[in-house]
Amino acid sequence: PISDAFASMASAFSAIENDGSDILSINSATSFGGTCLSSRIGRFQLLYPDIAVRIAITNDVVDFDKANVDIAFRVGAGNWPGLRSEFLFRSHVTPICAPAFLQANSINEPVDLLGVERLAPNDDWWAGWFATAGIGTPPPPRQGVELDSQLQEASAVLSGYGIALLTPFLWRAELASGQLVQPFDTLYEAGLATWLVTREGRQCVRKIERFREWLCEELEADRHRLP
Repeated sequence: PISDAFASMASAFSAIENDGSDILSINSATSFGGTCLSSRIGRFQLLYPDIAVRIAITNDVVDFDKANVDIAFRVGAGNWPGLRSEFLFRSHVTPICAPAFLQANSINEPVDLLGVERLAPNDDWWAGWFATAGIGTPPPPRQGVELDSQLQEASAVLSGYGIALLTPFLWRAELASGQLVQPFDTLYEAGLATWLVTREGRQCVRKIERFREWLCEELEADRHRLP
């Protein structure tokens, strides 16, 4: 209806007019925010020095209105009512560990991982990865360490403890430097994805649009690293 069209236009113009703040407030899921986003955000600041950036990293789902957030990065299916979601990349994971752990445990085939320390050993993702790797029998339950994010898991792995299911795209620098190693090419798609999320009607706000354009260019340069 024409009335809806005018309402949408009014909302868009209102968003532009009310964008007096020069602070871009970002809320991000821990794994993405503590790796891919944190390592790149300085380049955005250099391009747009007039836009101050504030980042909060948490796995809690933020309320845009109460927290006054401009942009969020969420992991899920992408269908959040009242919000605009833009797909970034799918969640692929594979076992990753420190080189010393790989050598100490003689890991040569996927089945060898059944007998070593695995972080979150009872997580369904492990069962999914083993099945994808051709091991039909699910891994038996066992005691183990469970952490809240890939950021924490990578810290444990880098210290030499265990092997974790991590997303290679997020740890490309550590893999390239040899700090971390990926024993097998097999990837497991967990059925989730990372999304850039904004309020409906605010995509025309300059600071949001500049950031979205910049991030898309950044990820496109590394698109070949994704399956």
